[in-house]
Amino acid sequence: MKTITLLAVAAMLLLEVFGPTSSVGGSMSFMLVFLVVTLAVAIEEAWSNGRGAFGWIVNVFASIFGGLTTIALVGMGMEAILPYLHFEGSLASSQQPLKYVVVAVIAILMVAGSWIPLQIVNRLR
Repeated sequence: MKTITLLAVAAMLLLEVFGPTSSVGGSMSFMLVFLVVTLAVAIEEAWSNGRGAFGWIVNVFASIFGGLTTIALVGMGMEAILPYLHFEGSLASSQQPLKYVVVAVIAILMVAGSWIPLQIVNRLR
């Protein structure tokens, strides 16, 4: 899990620094990273615990559900926090270090959000 987290942070930061600047291309690139990370978490957990076909399917759905829920909660949290930071524009257009810290935290929370439902499903098995 540590390796997946480090790779997710690296991918998100590299995408932020060198990725597309258009609004559609940037969003789609982040969604691709999200999909790859959630699938990696689901596959790693299913592989390491020797799950059958049904277990793999449950892992993929639980991981994607948890990741999407986490991204939605992080988005709502950012909407609540950003007015108090007093930027002259948006956080995305600023070149402050906070932008890169937020991207790294989002990547970490995305991995944790995909992993926590898998642990809940494991307790129910």
